[in-house]
Amino acid sequence: MRLLARARELETAGRDIIHMEIGEPDFVTADPIIEAGHKALNEGKTHYTPALGLPELRHALSDWYARVHDAPVDAGRIIVTPGSSTGLQMLMSALVDQGDEVLLPDPGYPCNRNFVLLSDGVPVSLPLTEEQGWLVTPEMIERFWTEKTRALLVASPANPTGAVYTAQQLEVLHDAVAAKGGYLIVDEIYQGLTFEVESSSSLLMRLDHQIVVDSFSKYFGMTGWRVGWLVVPESLVPVLEVLAQNIYLSAPVISQWAAITALSAEVSPLLEERRDIFRERRDFLYPKLKQLGFGISQPPHGAFYLYANCAALTNDSFDFCQRLLEEQGVAVTPGKDFGLNKPHQFVRFAFTTSIERMQEAIDRISRFL
Repeated sequence: MRLLARARELETAGRDIIHMEIGEPDFVTADPIIEAGHKALNEGKTHYTPALGLPELRHALSDWYARVHDAPVDAGRIIVTPGSSTGLQMLMSALVDQGDEVLLPDPGYPCNRNFVLLSDGVPVSLPLTEEQGWLVTPEMIERFWTEKTRALLVASPANPTGAVYTAQQLEVLHDAVAAKGGYLIVDEIYQGLTFEVESSSSLLMRLDHQIVVDSFSKYFGMTGWRVGWLVVPESLVPVLEVLAQNIYLSAPVISQWAAITALSAEVSPLLEERRDIFRERRDFLYPKLKQLGFGISQPPHGAFYLYANCAALTNDSFDFCQRLLEEQGVAVTPGKDFGLNKPHQFVRFAFTTSIERMQEAIDRISRFL
């Protein structure tokens, strides 16, 4: 975010900046979703909803899981949140007491560590490797789980690596965690943005010790609308309802009505078309970066990021990103943001801009090198 702020300063001063640092689709929210938001406003739907979420949206999500994923999810287990970040914060508040541990992939989404810390918990980093596909293994659970561990949080697809777990891999992780009396939390925020692998929800497996976090931000293209959801075991619903009542009262009501349309069969083809565009961008960027000397063994199977080894080009990815921004006007994210696992050797490229702009970025990076 510091790099983004600096990039905005340079733009204000008249510099042309190519943004490949932000984890946000560049597409405007699809027209039918925007129209649904207008309709809700025009109909005066501007009051609080129940803390657990608009009943119509909770049932629409239940129907969506059944229609799209063939997964039976009871609407009573679904909690609508103001973005997935709020959902993650609530989960840590519900599950973690002082000194409790949560296992987190490293590299991984940086805010997850802070959500654990906010609950006086201890984030425990699991060092992932590209050779293992950037995936957590059951052996890691055995190695790092202690009597203080409460949960394992994984993402599929993952930020920043784009790694995707198979249903069987998640089931193995779940069984390992359940045997120790903990919870497997699966971040499916990029669910739907997958390439060459099936886009399926882990909820299809009906696992007892599983919690799913999801959002309308990434695949549905509703970042600024701030609406996400949790799917939790029935036993956690009353606790999370009290937390929701105290933290935010209700998710934005206009966003919730618009989200119902986002789940509709009418909008699905538009979202799939955008996913295909992300695939085209990935297929363009991956070989270009390899030609420049960045180390990436294979294209990512999900999300819209390339996590690239830059050790052949620099011994300090943070300095590399700062200089690249200042000297060439290309903004990318250093590995420092994503954990403690060799962060100086990696940078993240977000292919959330057009191929034409990415080609210009490649030209500028080439000049910089």
